[in-house]
Amino acid sequence: MTYAFIELNNLNKSYFTPAGSQEVLKNINLSIQGGEFIALMGPSGSGKSTLMNILGCLDLPTSGSYFLNGNNVSLLDNDEQAHFRNHLIGFIFQGFNLLPRATLESNVMLPMVYAKKSKLDRSNRAKILLQKVGLGHRLSAMPNEVSGGEQQRVAIARALANSPKLILADEPTGNLDSTNSHIIMDMFTALNKEGITIFLVTHEADIASYATRQIKLFDGKIVYDEITKKVT
Repeated sequence: MTYAFIELNNLNKSYFTPAGSQEVLKNINLSIQGGEFIALMGPSGSGKSTLMNILGCLDLPTSGSYFLNGNNVSLLDNDEQAHFRNHLIGFIFQGFNLLPRATLESNVMLPMVYAKKSKLDRSNRAKILLQKVGLGHRLSAMPNEVSGGEQQRVAIARALANSPKLILADEPTGNLDSTNSHIIMDMFTALNKEGITIFLVTHEADIASYATRQIKLFDGKIVYDEITKKVT
């Protein structure tokens, strides 16, 4: 039996405020196969970040279901959700989110600490990944000693630390110039060709054009979902 890698069924998300209930996601139905490259677009307040948080097991829907790799995430306890985050998902953020007082190597090693890998295995893996993103010569550098584009490449290496099946990237080029943005997007394209599912939030049409499928949210609803590029 086969199943979608990501499956959202009649998913809703509301937040409760002193002013009453605020509905952020409304009846989301979405099926994503393993190995797709998705760009999620939409105006501020459309629900993009909320949807990404749910996909990343950082939040739960108010109603409906979310299946990840065949597992109903809504039924998992906190420890099980943390296990999914650490072993299935790699996160990349607009602000890089590197530890400022740790070397580039130590930053990449961090997710492997939670996966309880040995220090030698962590170090060896970090060296391989930093070499993969072109920074194998900067292992002992601190984040403030490299450029923004290089910091984001370190963040990509860190996201790959535990060999995830899914990468969630929230505006990963938002703090970068056009040259570095396209370097980062070329890396995502290469990772996708290795079989990793990429789900990327962006406001920029030229960045979204790298994806093979584009989805648009408006007022918490999916208003557009199309294959935009053939997989090569």
